[in-house]
Amino acid sequence: MEAVRLIVTSRRALAGSGGTPEVLTEVWQAQALAQAIGSRFAVYGPPELRGEALGLTELAGRGCGVLDTPELGPGELRAAQLTELGDARQALVCLGGLLGEVGIALVGMASAADDEGTYWQCMEAIDAADESRDRVLEMLRRLADREDQALPAREAG
Repeated sequence: MEAVRLIVTSRRALAGSGGTPEVLTEVWQAQALAQAIGSRFAVYGPPELRGEALGLTELAGRGCGVLDTPELGPGELRAAQLTELGDARQALVCLGGLLGEVGIALVGMASAADDEGTYWQCMEAIDAADESRDRVLEMLRRLADREDQALPAREAG
């Protein structure tokens, strides 16, 4: 499935999640999807994005690692359904939005946490989501720079 469709599905699932276990599952799913998208960009994306894409893969993996791995049934792992990136800019814009929403959801959970363990788990996941989003924004900047450099060449030709 194309990246943007999976991201939209994740955003809807996160928005519709109820209690703490459901939200944490959707946060984990979003980080796993960010990891898969970063990995795909690292292998198939524009060369100037590959270093940042590797960083995104690592940070999103850390985001999954600080959370308990949810029990998902066969076919429920969205990251495993990723088959293509589609439009790079659109995928990155949507992924940045998803990671921002993940951070907001985690802040709400941390604020309402009944126990210290959940609070700190949320705080570590917030850091990972923010750092992942920073990588996505840097990838968007580099993509814009690449397009700006290609524009004069097209106009001259």
